[in-house]
Amino acid sequence: MYKKGDFHLHTTASDGKFSPKELVNMASKENIDIMSITDHDTISGVLEALVEGKKLGIKVIPGLELSTLYYKENIHILGYFNDITQIDYKLKDYLKDMNEYRTYRGKKIVENLDKFFNIKLNYEKILDHAEGIIARPHIAKAIIAAGYNYKWDYIFKNFIGENSPAYVPNKKLSTEEGIKILREHNALVVLAHPILIKNIDVAELLNMPFDGIEAIYSMNEPNDTKNFKALAKKHNKIITAGSDFHGMTKEDSKHALKIGQVFLEEKDIKIFLEKLKKF
Repeated sequence: MYKKGDFHLHTTASDGKFSPKELVNMASKENIDIMSITDHDTISGVLEALVEGKKLGIKVIPGLELSTLYYKENIHILGYFNDITQIDYKLKDYLKDMNEYRTYRGKKIVENLDKFFNIKLNYEKILDHAEGIIARPHIAKAIIAAGYNYKWDYIFKNFIGENSPAYVPNKKLSTEEGIKILREHNALVVLAHPILIKNIDVAELLNMPFDGIEAIYSMNEPNDTKNFKALAKKHNKIITAGSDFHGMTKEDSKHALKIGQVFLEEKDIKIFLEKLKKF
């Protein structure tokens, strides 16, 4: 039976620092024996991770992290699939549309950085480094690489954060629509990082048809984890665990962490897999 699982990991397919192959190798070194690739609004990194996982004896669960909106609050949903073949062309087409918008959004942010802050970046170069899908971390890295003397957190707060004139909002589904889309495509649906939800009662969200909650998360305090586990039990939801690893170093962000820093243990992995088999 699997003993150590990290079910929230990002790769270069969205805004992570490491390729899917590199990430699986890192997981192996941290004694993770089951993991999920959950890139933002894309499954393009999953196949590479599955191949590498098979080589190293690590089970890789196909997944993604879907961005949604609930009463103006950003709510992220983790979707997990029993098998990559469950992900049909309709979902792939929807994700393709989302990522085409991300590319447009990235270009617009780069243009706005020049317009409002006289920060000049090579958009094509950023696109190339991002392997086709631009997220804000790619732009932040490009600002630093271009020689501008700003720290990572300063860039997010002042140049590409929601209160900046350069910011362009992402296209968002409603949380109800996000759950519906994932359920229609046989996904197990989990509420991501509830600790980051500030203006909505998490218990209210758990009245929606989520299958589980990411009760164990890298930014939780011990009491947070205890409370989220109690909520899961009250609402008859399974629990998952995720580091939300993007590959950042301490120089990149004050929220630096290691892959597998938090993890799901054997008994809860078993419950997760039993639930996943039903989809």
